[in-house]
Amino acid sequence: MKVFLDTSVLLSACGSSKGASRYVVENADSKDWELVSSLYCREETLRNICKLGLDAGNYFSVRIERGIIWKTDVVVRDRIVMFPKAKDRPVILTALAEQCAVLLTLDRVDFQKSVVGQFYAMAIRTPGDWLIELRDKGLI
Repeated sequence: MKVFLDTSVLLSACGSSKGASRYVVENADSKDWELVSSLYCREETLRNICKLGLDAGNYFSVRIERGIIWKTDVVVRDRIVMFPKAKDRPVILTALAEQCAVLLTLDRVDFQKSVVGQFYAMAIRTPGDWLIELRDKGLI
């Protein structure tokens, strides 16, 4: 299953060893999740990771940098997109173009409330909510 990680999830995975974001990254291989993100999210993460300390930067270099499939940003699609935040459009469009099953984000305001939990056939969830859904369906 293709899983797109937004910048907020990448930063959270680097900054906390106990959260749902870190769980997703650490268990991707054993759960057969293909972790995908965009070069835009990568650059945004690199700009902000210094605020989280040296351990976060090291985790990014060792685990995130090598464990994510980094995709070129998509800014135009053949589908109608009404999304209020211009800075987040490349994120949602790249995830859609990559045919991800879910876009994981901690940005409830800009992503989840704007598109009511789904964008075309792609679910938009927080890592915690997504893991609960998978558990409730008996998938983890």
